[in-house]
Amino acid sequence: MPNKARANLETLYRIFTVPETPDSTLGAVDQAITDNVAGFLQTHIVAIEQSLEQIEAGFSSCAIPEEPTYVSEYTEFVKANLVAQSVHTAAPGFVGHMTSALPYFMLPLARLMTALNQNVVKVETSKAFTPMERQVLAMIHHLVYRFPKEFYSEWIHNSQAALGAVCSGGTIANTTALWVARNRLFAPDGVFRGIAQEGLARGLRHRGIDGIALLVSERGHYSLGKAADLLGIGRDHLIKVKTAENNRINMQALREECRRLQGENIRPLALVGIAGTTETGNVDPLEEMADFAEELGCYFHVDAAWGGPTLFSDSHRRLLNGIDRADSVTIDAHKQLYVPMGAGMVVFKDPTAVSAIEHHAAYILRHGSKDLGSHTLEGSRPGMALLIHAGLSIIGRKGYEILIDLGIQRARTFAELIRQHPNFELTSEPELNILTYRYCPKTVQQKLAEVSPEEKARINAILDQICLLLQKYQREAGKTFVSRTRLQMSRYKEEITVLRSVLANPLTTDEILASVLTEQCEIVRKTEIQALLAQIDPYPIQ
Repeated sequence: MPNKARANLETLYRIFTVPETPDSTLGAVDQAITDNVAGFLQTHIVAIEQSLEQIEAGFSSCAIPEEPTYVSEYTEFVKANLVAQSVHTAAPGFVGHMTSALPYFMLPLARLMTALNQNVVKVETSKAFTPMERQVLAMIHHLVYRFPKEFYSEWIHNSQAALGAVCSGGTIANTTALWVARNRLFAPDGVFRGIAQEGLARGLRHRGIDGIALLVSERGHYSLGKAADLLGIGRDHLIKVKTAENNRINMQALREECRRLQGENIRPLALVGIAGTTETGNVDPLEEMADFAEELGCYFHVDAAWGGPTLFSDSHRRLLNGIDRADSVTIDAHKQLYVPMGAGMVVFKDPTAVSAIEHHAAYILRHGSKDLGSHTLEGSRPGMALLIHAGLSIIGRKGYEILIDLGIQRARTFAELIRQHPNFELTSEPELNILTYRYCPKTVQQKLAEVSPEEKARINAILDQICLLLQKYQREAGKTFVSRTRLQMSRYKEEITVLRSVLANPLTTDEILASVLTEQCEIVRKTEIQALLAQIDPYPIQ
C-alpha cells in the first residue's frame, strides 16, 4: 500500500477509536457512563450475564415514579440495566449486522445536536440547520446524479423545491419516494383534483385501471411492504420478482410479471431496483431496469440504503451503473456513512418532484417558505444533518472511498477463507461487502451433488438445524457474531439456512475473520450438533 494511502487509513482507524485521553468536554455523568461503557466494550460482543427474561424483569413496572430522583442515581440504573446488558455492535468481531464502529467525533456532536434541540420542520426553529440540511441533500444528490454546479446553485436553496428529504431511516425514505410516485401518477387532471384530495379509489377510476403495483426482486427490503400498505397499493400488489442465481432481479421474470399485470388491468406504479440487498449485498441490473421503466412509462426508484456509498469509490462506482437514471434514490447515513441510528435520506432527480406531496399549515409550513417539513412525511425532526455533514466533511470523499474499498476487499478475503476451508460452503459471492455461507463439509457437498432430490432435502434440513444452532451458540458465547437468514439456492432447488456476514467495520481484521471460522469449528464439536451430524449417515462426523 502506498505511504499516503497507508497514512490515510491510519487516520481513519484513529477516528473510529475512542481517544485514550478523556474528552475534557464530558461532564461528570458523561464520564461515569463512558468509563463503564469502555470497560464493558473491552470484554464483550454481546451481553451474557443475564437472559432476556431477566432483563425484562427490570423493566416490568408500569408505574411512573412519584418523586424526582437524583441524576446520579439514574446514572447508576443506566449503567447496571442498559450499558452492562447492551450489544457491542461496534466490536470488530461483530460482523453479522449492518451496524459498525462510529467515528469518535460523532458522540460530542450528537450531544451538541441534542443540546441545541433544533426542529428542522420549520426555519423558525432551525434557522441554520435548514440550510445545512439542504446542503447535505445537495451533496448526496451530486454524488448520485453528478449534475453541474450551476444546477445546484439554482436548486439547493430554492423555496419552491427540495432535492430530497432527510428521514429517520430507509423505511421512511422509501415510503416518501413511492408517495411521490403515487401522487405524480394521480396528479390533478381536469375535474380530477388529485389523489391527495380525492383518494385512491377515484384516482383509479379516473385512470381507468383496477389497481397499481410495485415491482421489486424477492430480495427487496421489508419496508416496501409497509409502503404498499400505507399508500393503499396493497401488499398483494407488491410483486416480488424471482432472482437469478446471482441474487439480482431476473429481467425475464420481471417482464412476464408486467405482462400478467397488464392482462389484469393493473398498472405498474414503480420499479424498485436494489443497490446492495440486505441479505446478500448484490446490486440489481440498474441500467436494464432503467430502460424497462422508460419502456413502461413508470417511476424508477433505487433502494441504495446499504450500497449507495459505493459511489464514493472510483474503483467500484461502476457496480451501481444506472443509478443516475433513477427518479429517486434512498441512502441510509446510519449504515455506510457511519452516522448514529436515525439518519436516512431520499434524493429526487427532479427537484420539483416533491411538490406532489407538498403540504402546508397556517401556523407553520407556509407557502413560499423554505421549510423542509412541507416536503416530508415526518413532522418534528432533529438536526441529524449535522452528523451527516460532519462525516462528509471530516472523513471526506477519499476517506469514504478507503472505507468502501476496504470493506469490499475484506469480504473477498473472507470469501476466500471460506472457500479454502474444508468444512464450509460459500453460498453467495460477495459483490459489495456482504456474503453468506454455511457449515457443510466437503464430503457432504460432494454427496449433495450425487444423491436423489429426497435425500438432498433431508441432508439440507439437518444442515439447516446445524447452522441455526451454530449461530445461536456463537451469539451466546459473546466472542464473535454472524447473523443468519434463509436463501433460495438454485443449486439445491430449495431454500436453505445460511450464515450472513457484513464486513463494514474498518476495525475488523483478517485475523478476526479467521477466528470466526475457528470458533464455529469448535462449536460444531458440541454434543447436540454432533448428534445431528451423525444423522447424515454414512458421512463422517467432522
